[in-house]
Amino acid sequence: MSARGARLTALWRAVRALGHVLRGLWIIRSEFGQLTPDQCALLVREWSRQMLRIMGVELVVRGTPPANGPVLLAANHISWLDIVVMNAAQPARFVSKADVKHWPVLGALITGAGTLYIERESRRDAMRVVHQMAERLRTHDTIAVFPEGTTGDGRSLLPFHANLFQAAISANAPVLPVAMAYVDGASGGRSDAPLFIGDTTLVASIWSTLRAQDLQAVVHYGQPQRFQGRDRRAWAQDVRNEVGQMLGLAPPAP
Repeated sequence: MSARGARLTALWRAVRALGHVLRGLWIIRSEFGQLTPDQCALLVREWSRQMLRIMGVELVVRGTPPANGPVLLAANHISWLDIVVMNAAQPARFVSKADVKHWPVLGALITGAGTLYIERESRRDAMRVVHQMAERLRTHDTIAVFPEGTTGDGRSLLPFHANLFQAAISANAPVLPVAMAYVDGASGGRSDAPLFIGDTTLVASIWSTLRAQDLQAVVHYGQPQRFQGRDRRAWAQDVRNEVGQMLGLAPPAP
């Protein structure tokens, strides 16, 4: 496709995506209060799948998504698009850094979907969120976290912070490793289009994603892990190792 054709395609996708976001906000405000949690989850999944179709992103699911909670999903983090992709595969209540709620338009949508926000620089706030997560897990929720704490380039894994794993220990819930990747469907290689790292702005990352052709979002579910007496740091490291294996990354140095 020519550069002009790519721009026109991206603009058309952007217009449709904005309309879909506004529709999502309307659904949250007008319908969520009258629906059961299962009905809300179904709407989130279908809205997310439609958003991926609008953006020209093919969803590829490997492994088995959790049918229900309680379970804590622990995934590597590449892009703002990760939440949409994971919700398209199997909806979850996400834990995210507090500045996400200030994103234009998207922040209101993510907040309305029930996201729990954390001030990552505050140890006290981390404990507050851990307690909230444990309460949700005890009511059989599916919670999703990005233990790296920030986005990476998909070519390596940052250390997994162990604090949020305490919620699974307190609620006696399993942790399910999840590996996220973005692939160029034509070449089979890794795609950098949705990256949201370094000095890249949210708008620039969204535009790059909208311009991409043959983009695939791959979400790979591993095997659930139980606490089994490990401390939370050892458990976080074991989950990180499994995510790395699913991504085909070299094991970390001892």
